Amino acid sequence: MLAIVFSYINEACILISVACFIVGWVHIRHHRVRVHRRWMLRGVVFAALFFIIYALKTVLLGDNEFGGPKSVRPFYYGFLQVHSVLATVAAILGIITLVYASRARFSRHRKIAPWTLLTWFVTAATGLVVFILLYIVYTPGQAAGLLYSYLGR
Repeated sequence: MLAIVFSYINEACILISVACFIVGWVHIRHHRVRVHRRWMLRGVVFAALFFIIYALKTVLLGDNEFGGPKSVRPFYYGFLQVHSVLATVAAILGIITLVYASRARFSRHRKIAPWTLLTWFVTAATGLVVFILLYIVYTPGQAAGLLYSYLGR
């Protein structure tokens, strides 16, 4: 049950980060650099919060197995793999984009930031589909944490 609660908190963090990034993007389009920076940093905080909670939940409580019908499992797990690859790419791009901005390398920041944002939005959208399939459309399967499995309890 606790794993499911944390999954809802995680999804909220991702959606809030997307909203922050949209607001930040709108502000930079109007050349409001300081406001843009604040909103983008808020988005980064929520994205980082997602990652920390997700990692802790995975290690301590585990990930829920897909509880839907066997006929849907190949689609779900294939979609989950695409989402996982996108999430990794988005995280790497996000770090690079943040480093460029923090080092005032704005010409490079401006080149990579739109791709980072697009990748993050697609990642968030695919994550939302995974979340809906795993927790709303179908009853989630059991969760087993890495520590639980490792200790053999």
